[in-house]
Amino acid sequence: MRRSSLAVAVAAALLLVPVPALAAPGDAPVVPASLLDSPELDELQRRAAEVQADLQEHQARVVEARAALDAARQAAARAEADIAAADAELVRTRAEVARHASAVYRDAGQVTALTVLLGGGGPGDVVAAAGLLDAAERHAAEVVAAAERQRQEAADRRAEAETVRATARARATELTTQIEELEAAAAAATRDLDGAVAAVDRELGRQREEQRQAGRQAAAAWHAHLDQLAAAGVDPPPAAVLRDPAAGLPGGLAPVPAAEGGAQAGAAQLPGSSPVVLPAETVAAVSAAVDALDRPYSSGATGPGAWSCGGLVQSVYATAGVDLPGGQADLYAVTTPVDPADVLPGDLVFLGGGRSGLGNVGIALDERTVLAADARAGAVVVGRPPADRVLGAGRPSLGQRTAVAAPGPSGGALPVECGDVRHPPSTAGGRAWGGFPNGLVPPSALCPLGVGAHAMRCDAAAAYQAMSSAYAGAFGTPLCLTDSYRTYAEQVRLYGEKPELAAVPGTSDHGWGLAVDLCGGVERFGTPQYAWMVANAGRFGFLHPGWADPGNGREEPWHWEYAGA
Repeated sequence: MRRSSLAVAVAAALLLVPVPALAAPGDAPVVPASLLDSPELDELQRRAAEVQADLQEHQARVVEARAALDAARQAAARAEADIAAADAELVRTRAEVARHASAVYRDAGQVTALTVLLGGGGPGDVVAAAGLLDAAERHAAEVVAAAERQRQEAADRRAEAETVRATARARATELTTQIEELEAAAAAATRDLDGAVAAVDRELGRQREEQRQAGRQAAAAWHAHLDQLAAAGVDPPPAAVLRDPAAGLPGGLAPVPAAEGGAQAGAAQLPGSSPVVLPAETVAAVSAAVDALDRPYSSGATGPGAWSCGGLVQSVYATAGVDLPGGQADLYAVTTPVDPADVLPGDLVFLGGGRSGLGNVGIALDERTVLAADARAGAVVVGRPPADRVLGAGRPSLGQRTAVAAPGPSGGALPVECGDVRHPPSTAGGRAWGGFPNGLVPPSALCPLGVGAHAMRCDAAAAYQAMSSAYAGAFGTPLCLTDSYRTYAEQVRLYGEKPELAAVPGTSDHGWGLAVDLCGGVERFGTPQYAWMVANAGRFGFLHPGWADPGNGREEPWHWEYAGA
């Protein structure tokens, strides 16, 4: 069988048999904490999670069958060699017996006691001749017996080898048939899977466009708010002078009523006018957050090319001189709370609930709209989460409170980070980012690299393009690219063709859109192009993994991975 056809069989698991929903810890229902809600996407993720285990099982079966097929063929080859060796041994022993017997009897017929005596030999010569004949006869008998034993042993080995060969050939035929059946099922499964991914991609693209439009509208509303204040001659005051309305507010400003009565701390308004007057620090932070709309999401990133939810909050407030932690749980722990009914622009809105606990943090743009770096959406987006998903709200301009514990997952639920369920390392091959399985990332969740159809995760794509531009400044041409995001089917095909080089399907960084294979000189150790990558790739978040370095078994100078800013 061709390895390329064997490789296709790995994908057969996707729809070969129905698989019950996984019941591992962490699959307990969670309250969505993402600003992106798509039943179609949820269904793909659920289905993909279910088939992951089945995929691996079938992949193991195919690998086992391929190994058994190789073993059977090797056994048959060894049997053929044994048969040939046995035949050669039989021919050799037969020739040896014939040659020796001919020589002995020929010589014995010429040298006898009588011929010695008649030839004038003395009694001593006669005795010597008789002894020589006896020795020759004994030696001949020994040689013939040894040759016969060798002949019989060779014949036995030949018979055994023929049996092994027949068994091995039958096993190879059986395995070949089994693999062909898997291939037929794989073809149908691949078509169905492609259709499912395409359907989700269409839905994801539709929602992404809706989010972009909502983001543009939210940004326009924010700038209109600032223009309105500017037209009224209002210069945002520092946070310190708005923290205690009871003690007084700057001239010309009035308190903002609180939902439960009294006045809200940390804000003001024009008398008889609805536009709220926010602290200068808050205005700067919200403006910076609005400028980050549509930038890619990346876990732990703090900009400017990509953001995590906590990283975005921390960074935009840092530009305004407000020191905040960078994790969603840490932000919840120290941010002074406000009633969710009193949310104003710049307030932090914490999403989650149920057994999932805290799952996301965003910045309010108005009483309903929240801006966040969202893992499910893969970007900085806006949304209007329902009230039952709001765990609480806080106002950074009021300073920090004594830390409290953030609500965590319970009842077997997995933690949620920035709207995306975080799976344990044992299942990381299932869903690493955005809820997508390795190699099953819808195209709408990726960003183009500007070279053919190549794409990567959006933060990695932005970093790659910056790196390619810097490379062009040194060599006159952009980076040469041969491979980037790799679908699961492509991983299966490549692993079947080059198992000594390719990663096991479902584990490749190419399947996460986080790896590239380069050319144009980078693909060879010791070239100026490779040396440039070694010296500069880290500035853009790319690295050359240790396993691909010289002397580590799998030398791949062309392979580079995005590790984040």
